[in-house]
Amino acid sequence: MKFQIEDVTVYFPYDHIYPEQYAYMVELKRALDARGHCLLEMPTGTGKTIALLSLITSYTLSKPNNPVKLIYCTRTVHEMEKTLAELKLLHAYQTIHIGDRARILAVGLSSRKNLCVNSRVLAAENRDSVDASCRRLTASWVRVAAAANPNLPTCEFFEEYEKAGSNAVLPPGVYTLQDLRAYGKEKGWCPYFLARHMVQFANVVVYSYQYLLDPKVAGYISKEMQKESVVVFDEAHNIDNVCIEALSVSVRRQTLEGARRNLNKMRQEIEKFKATDAGRLRAEYNRLVEGLAQRGNLPFTDNWLSNPALPDDILKEAVPGNIRRAEHFLHVLRRLVQYLEGRLETDNVEKEGPVGFVASINTHAGIDQKTLKFCYDRLHSLMLTLEITDTDEFLHIQTICDFATLVGTYTRGFSIIIEPFDERMPHIPDPVLQLSCHDASLAIKPVFDRFQSVVITSGTLSPIDLYPRLLNFHPVVSRSFTMSLTRDCICPMVLTRGSDQLPVSTKFDMRSDLGVVRNYGRLLLEMASVVPDGIVCFFVSYSYMDGIVNSWNENGILKEIMQHKLVFIETQDVVETTLALDNYRKACDCGRGAIFFSVARGKVAEGIDFDRHYGRLVIMFGVPFQYTLSKILLARLEYLRDTFQIKEGDFLTFDALRQAAQCVGRVIRSKADYGMMIFADKRYSRHDKRSKLPGWILSHLRDAHLNLSTDMALHIAREFLRKMAQPYDRAGGSGRKTLLSQEDVEKMGDGILNEMQY
Repeated sequence: MKFQIEDVTVYFPYDHIYPEQYAYMVELKRALDARGHCLLEMPTGTGKTIALLSLITSYTLSKPNNPVKLIYCTRTVHEMEKTLAELKLLHAYQTIHIGDRARILAVGLSSRKNLCVNSRVLAAENRDSVDASCRRLTASWVRVAAAANPNLPTCEFFEEYEKAGSNAVLPPGVYTLQDLRAYGKEKGWCPYFLARHMVQFANVVVYSYQYLLDPKVAGYISKEMQKESVVVFDEAHNIDNVCIEALSVSVRRQTLEGARRNLNKMRQEIEKFKATDAGRLRAEYNRLVEGLAQRGNLPFTDNWLSNPALPDDILKEAVPGNIRRAEHFLHVLRRLVQYLEGRLETDNVEKEGPVGFVASINTHAGIDQKTLKFCYDRLHSLMLTLEITDTDEFLHIQTICDFATLVGTYTRGFSIIIEPFDERMPHIPDPVLQLSCHDASLAIKPVFDRFQSVVITSGTLSPIDLYPRLLNFHPVVSRSFTMSLTRDCICPMVLTRGSDQLPVSTKFDMRSDLGVVRNYGRLLLEMASVVPDGIVCFFVSYSYMDGIVNSWNENGILKEIMQHKLVFIETQDVVETTLALDNYRKACDCGRGAIFFSVARGKVAEGIDFDRHYGRLVIMFGVPFQYTLSKILLARLEYLRDTFQIKEGDFLTFDALRQAAQCVGRVIRSKADYGMMIFADKRYSRHDKRSKLPGWILSHLRDAHLNLSTDMALHIAREFLRKMAQPYDRAGGSGRKTLLSQEDVEKMGDGILNEMQY
């Protein structure tokens, strides 16, 4: 369908549109017109992706003189492929209506592991090894040597790509990762380097959060992106955690031992170069005197990770004199490694700010702040000079230099925390030194500053007013939308006690109480006997899940549950979990029914959908608070309290409830779907906890469903399932319309918006 939103003709590839999609587009257009940032919360399963893509591509078409580039960030490769598939559909629809004017180039960009077509490189098992294997065949010095000696291996796909020169371009179209690989094979070109090159010219780029938020990656992938771009962070409820991880570094004993090995190997390489090619080291020294900015543009293949923190003005400075010579630099790194080894030899937990830590390094190891700041780039330069391609072997020394640069650059927003062992296993010595970032705004600030509009959107952004404070920005639009439904297909319940009227909770003092464990088991058993198909259970942690499943096994509850449905469990092993999920789906498909045990902060809680018969009920056992004795969490809470005046309790509750909402949201993925959500913990009946759930869940949570025991919940579940078994009127003839045709949209104008927002 085709309709107007003010001065923009929106091309939408379906015959009907949901009212909330229309309202979402109007708010998004307001943000684009204002050239500002926005926060939009839209219920899961209401077509958020296609609404975003339709509006932004149509907006670009309406402004041909000032085209807007769309940078769409997803969290997983699976989400990236889904987004590109939607875009393909939309692009085909626009081409039918306006022909060549709709032509765009859209590419997905992922790591070499996902794009490489060279079987020798792909034989490596993990991402770092694939990257290193690629460099061994494509580094500029390897190719120079291969030109002189044809027996040296190179990558035929990269060679063909280089040979094609300026002709190596992608014709307009929408390319998924699979399309890129197929095109690369057909032409004999390397899809990874082709996609990297085309990112600059594409109208739409879809890639991972890290390409914008992690400075090491953003520095060489995203630095060319034009300012007139709209950046979308989809499924962005955890964006603050992604920002913090991008700037945090952990150093263990293994890291330091590996760094020592790396330094010894580099020393041997330097000695070798001194004997055979001393001029190269001298040339590097001279270049460093002039400053890092003078090093010019490196060949594509030699580009390694950028600096984790350096602002541009520092690049114009000369590298400090004491690390210009390669031997001196290695000597400085040895002293740093030795100092860190000494700091790990501790029996107590230590916490320090960056300023104090840098002063201590200066006193004990004689390395000043400026030297630390340049460590990462100096290492990069040295590895290029020494022509090192096995970058995966040098990850340890990279980690140390990453740590040094961050600690030398930032004076606030970080803590250095040294722990002699993991508190949960105090009998196993495992010392770790962590440079922990507490301020999510540090990683995302360059994105807000540089691009004209940044859209942060998800199904669970409640309470929405906390995000501007956490990320330190001012949105021009901040909105939450409800879900328009012809029938109440979501049934949330708060269960506070078992059939014996004893309260249930995963509070620390109650979680191992046998009465609570038994009541949780009886709840699942009763539900398994009446709910058809799939049931998903989320526990607060792996250790709690292990404990409770063991107890159920000992007292026979698990055996009774398995008479109704098969049971599958998520583990920390990705392959095992994938296998369990596949078998869970098979059991649901064949009508046997199944139960999936998962963890609220595990892999399954984030990217996996349990739509239709794969999830008719989700039970959230407890409130998924973070481990509150974690020193890193305590340091972050203290920072948030002092800097942004966010109380510890408020942040912990906000964080736990967005995670709970994310878990239960897995059950409903479209309006034709239906499902129940049980929040099994007495704490959910408190208003301060419950009010932080997204509005689209709260609007279906009736007062009568707030303080239930197991038998009352069972009665409600039976009634709900009976109601959902009736024929479903999709168009909503019975009352309120939830599917709007083109005429409805034209008639409606803005009236719908007031209804949709709250």
